[in-house]
Amino acid sequence: MSTRIAFLKGHGTENDFVIVPDPENAVDLSPAAVAALCDRRAGIGGDGLLHVVRSAAHPEAAHLAAEAEWFMDYRNGDGSVAEMCGNGVRVFARYLQRAGHTAEGDLAVATRGGVKTVHIAKDGDVTVGMGRAVLPEGDVTVSVGERSWPARNVNMGNPHAVAFVDDLAHAGDLLSPPPYTPADAYPDGVNVEFVVDRGPGHVAMRVHERGSGETRSCGTGACAVAVATARRDGADPAVTGTPATYTVDVPGGTLVITERPDGEIEMTGPAVIVAEGEIDPEWLDEAVRRRG
Repeated sequence: MSTRIAFLKGHGTENDFVIVPDPENAVDLSPAAVAALCDRRAGIGGDGLLHVVRSAAHPEAAHLAAEAEWFMDYRNGDGSVAEMCGNGVRVFARYLQRAGHTAEGDLAVATRGGVKTVHIAKDGDVTVGMGRAVLPEGDVTVSVGERSWPARNVNMGNPHAVAFVDDLAHAGDLLSPPPYTPADAYPDGVNVEFVVDRGPGHVAMRVHERGSGETRSCGTGACAVAVATARRDGADPAVTGTPATYTVDVPGGTLVITERPDGEIEMTGPAVIVAEGEIDPEWLDEAVRRRG
C-alpha cells in the first residue's frame, strides 16, 4: 500500500471496531491486514473491523444496491468474514451520520445477513431492525471445564448457542471457544452466550464471539438471548400476540431488545465514535508480512 488509509474508532456498548471508510472498495483488506489493525497491542485494537463500502462497488452487495446504498463489509478481529454484527451496524450508522452520508431518521444498511433497517434517534440511541430469528431443531450442549448446560440454538443471520447458568463466572475466562455438541450443529463455529436472570424482563449475559473471543457486547447475541429467554418464559410473541421486550445487560452496557408478533426483532442502544486518524501504510505492510 502506497497511500495512507483513513480510519476511525468506535464502539457500541464497548463492542469496539476499527472503521475503514472505502466507498469505492479500493482498499485491499486481507485477513492478515484486518488482524493487524485489530491487534490491541501492536495495532489500533478492536473486536472487529467495519469496512464502509457503497453496495454498488462490492461484489457481495451489488445486488442490494437498489435497497441500501451502503454495505457493512464486517470482519472479525482475527480477519475472518462474518455475516452480521448488531453493535457494528449501530456504529456503522453513526459513522455514516458523522460523515454526512445520512441524518437522524431512517436508513437501510446492507450486510451479509441481508438489508437491515436503522433508525437514528435525536437522543443519540440507534435502533436496528435485526430481522427474524431462526430456531433450528435439535439439542445442543455447551461446556466449560467440568460443567455443561443445554443451549438454545438461535440463528440471527449468524449462529448462537444460548445457555442459562446460575452464575456468569461459570463461563470461565472465555478466551477459547467453549466446546459444544453435536459438532455438526455449527459447522462454521458459533457465538456462545451465558445468561443469568436479573429480574422480570431483565437478564445479563457474557459472550464468546466466534473469531474474537470474549467481547464486551454482542448485538446479535443479545437478540438471540432475548429470543431464547422469551421461549423459556412462555412469552413467544407469535403465540401471545404481544411484543416481548427484554433489557439485556452486557459487560459494556445495556441493550433493549423487542421481538414483535410478526417475528421482527429490534435492538436499541448507543453508538459512539471516539477517534479518527490515518493508518501508516509502511507499518501495515510490515505487520502483514510478519503475519505471513
